Amino acid sequence: MKYSKSEKKFILFSCVLAAIIAFPQTAGAMHIMEGYLPPVFAIIWSAIVIPFIVFGIIRLRRIIAEHKRALILLAMSGAFVFVISSLKIPSVTGSCSHMTGTGLAAILFGMGSTVILGVIVLIFQAILLAHGGLTTLGANTFSMTIAGPFLTLILYKAGKKIKLNKMATVLIAVFLGSLFTYVVTAFQLALAHPSEVGGFGASFVSFMIVFAPTQLPLSVVEAILTVLVLVGMEKFASRELVDISYMEVKN
Repeated sequence: MKYSKSEKKFILFSCVLAAIIAFPQTAGAMHIMEGYLPPVFAIIWSAIVIPFIVFGIIRLRRIIAEHKRALILLAMSGAFVFVISSLKIPSVTGSCSHMTGTGLAAILFGMGSTVILGVIVLIFQAILLAHGGLTTLGANTFSMTIAGPFLTLILYKAGKKIKLNKMATVLIAVFLGSLFTYVVTAFQLALAHPSEVGGFGASFVSFMIVFAPTQLPLSVVEAILTVLVLVGMEKFASRELVDISYMEVKN
């Protein structure tokens, strides 16, 4: 039996996901771990993300209704987020770092859909991989699926407006968006755990120093991977990309 290209892609993604789920590890990664935030901060961040989730649900329903042809791209964007954000890289500082993957969804589908895909991924990672946590879901949602993707989308649209090369724009936007995710994470952690000497500022600098050695090269890798995925999509899913207005119809 021969399989279509789309079927082969789904089989490949399912194998990768199965391998990740089959070998869970205790995480000390850049998702804020379960119980690490004081209750008041956990509640505040959860409250902040509620409007974004509501908007995301509305936006995702509209995309599903109006762009059925693009559902495979939506599924692949979600799988991309899950896979590369689950790959934890040991840090020289004794912690772990990981990529986010949300820049791809932000560029293709905008903020709303990215939030929902990210929330789904964060919930599964917290339950299946001990990666992040349910009590810190609000804080992780804000940094990974709102703050980082928002900057990525703004930079991507700015690059398009001034007519920069598309893939160069994607590279820069995803790189800076990924880094910004961890700036926000450092901000969240410093607010919750200010240093006894130096307060919030000293704590923020300390967390940034912990993240920087591994997160800088990982952000470069994430940007390159995103560009490669988009190049592949343009070759094999051009009709779907035209349908969501990422590409224009070629004459």
